[in-house]
Amino acid sequence: MVASKICAAGYYVPEHTVSNDQLSEYVETSDEWIYSRTGIRYRHMSGGENTSQLAAKAAKRILEAAGADPLSVELIIVATISGDYATPSTACLVQAEIGAKNAVAFDLGAACSGFVFALSVADKYIRSGLFQNALVIGAEVMTKTLDFQDRSTCVLFGDGAGGVFLRRGNTGGVLAEDLGSDGMSAQSLLVRHSPVNNLCTQQSCKQPFLCMDGKAIFQFAVRETPKSISRLMDKTTLTYDEIRWIIPHQANSRIIDGIARKLHLPADKFYCNMYDYGNTSSASIPIALGQLWEQGALTEGVRVIIAGFGAGLTWGSLLLEF
Repeated sequence: MVASKICAAGYYVPEHTVSNDQLSEYVETSDEWIYSRTGIRYRHMSGGENTSQLAAKAAKRILEAAGADPLSVELIIVATISGDYATPSTACLVQAEIGAKNAVAFDLGAACSGFVFALSVADKYIRSGLFQNALVIGAEVMTKTLDFQDRSTCVLFGDGAGGVFLRRGNTGGVLAEDLGSDGMSAQSLLVRHSPVNNLCTQQSCKQPFLCMDGKAIFQFAVRETPKSISRLMDKTTLTYDEIRWIIPHQANSRIIDGIARKLHLPADKFYCNMYDYGNTSSASIPIALGQLWEQGALTEGVRVIIAGFGAGLTWGSLLLEF
C-alpha cells in the first residue's frame, strides 16, 4: 500500500506570552471570565514576527527532526488565513527562507480546518506519485486581525506555527478522512479585507477586524465535529480504544467538552493545550502534534484523529497512523 508516512512534527511559537490578567488591563474582562468560558489562561503573541517567519522557524525544526535536507523537499503547503501578503504566498516566503528551492510551494486557506485540509491535499500528491515528500505547515499571526476593544474575540486567539514532514512509504499515514464545508453559513466568522460587499450583520464588522458570531460557531462545532469523527470511524474497522488521542482544533474547552459528550468518550481521550496557547487557528492542531512529537509520544504505530472546524464554514477529520 502506498502511504504518506509522517516522519517528523514540530512547532514554533513567539516567546512573548500574554496572560488573561494582562489583557484585563486594556479590555473589560478578567482571568476568571476568560478561563471559565474558554479554558484559556495564556497566549503567545508576535512581537513583530510575521506569519512566514513563524512558519519558517517551525519548518527548520521539522526538517531537522526528520533529518531532511531543505533541497530535498518537493512540496510545501502552508495553511493560513493571516499570510504576510495577499500575494506572494506565505509558502513561497518559507521556501526562500529555508532554502528549499526545488519545492513547489503554495498556500491553502480553510481557517481553523486549514491544516487538516492541507494534510489531505499533500497525502493525495504523495499517493499519486507526483511527489515523494511534503512539508505541511499551519501558521498564523491571528493577533494582527483582532480588535483589542472587542473582548468576545481578542481574548481567544494567539500566534504560532506547526507542521509535519511526510515521505512516501508503505505503512501508516492517512488511514481515513472526512471533509466538509457549509458556505451558506460563511457570515458566522469573517476577517474583512475591504468595506465592500460585507456579508456580516454584526456591528463590529464595520472595522477591518475578525468578527464572529460566537454562539453560531459553538453550535456548529459541537454539532458537526462529532458527526465528522463518527463518519471517519465508520470508514475503518477500528474502535476508539485503538485510537490514542483525538486532537481537535484548540478553540474552546467548552466546545471540546461538548464534542466528547456527543461521542460518549472520556475527556482524557482529547489532547488539549489551549490553556497555554489559545486559539491559533490553522496552527493549533500541528502545534499539538509538534508537542507530542517532542515528548516522544508519537511512536511507530500510534494512531490519532485530528479534527478541525472553523470559518467557511469548514470541518474535517483525518485518522493518522505514525
